[in-house]
Amino acid sequence: MSLGLQNYVINYLHKYKTMKKILITYYSRTATTKKVAEILAEKLGADIEEIKDTVDRKGAKGYLISGRDATLRKLTVLEKSEKNLQDYDLAIIGTPIWSWNMSVPVRTYLHDHKGEFPEVAFFCTMGGSGDERAFREMGEIIGKQPITNLALKTAEVVKNLAGERIDEFVGELN
Repeated sequence: MSLGLQNYVINYLHKYKTMKKILITYYSRTATTKKVAEILAEKLGADIEEIKDTVDRKGAKGYLISGRDATLRKLTVLEKSEKNLQDYDLAIIGTPIWSWNMSVPVRTYLHDHKGEFPEVAFFCTMGGSGDERAFREMGEIIGKQPITNLALKTAEVVKNLAGERIDEFVGELN
């Protein structure tokens, strides 16, 4: 093997060995948070897992129930996770904001996996506000502060105007 090829292989293996293994876990009632999770997974080469609630949160009734449950900080029953957090170096958790709070499925996921999280980062999608409280509570529940956070308005995501902010978030993770 030539010296140039040998150096290339050594550098490649070093880079591969030092790359973080990333899991993006999210809940999305309307597919807005899902869209951001999928963009992040593609940019980061990350694994992705949707948090699946056993409660039907579709439609107007689901919207009202979800807002009420989030305000009351209720928990729910989730389907079993397929991914093991302990297999990852970084977990990125995504939630929609409901009534100025994180979603009930994400709150439950954080409680269910408390003590299992590697390094974390958070992102949310929202109509107006609530990100600061949600991010603070997310960190409090798992006992870890995030590397960084990303808060996006629903309109930014739907109109494909969030690219630059998503790129900044990805840059802060590397």
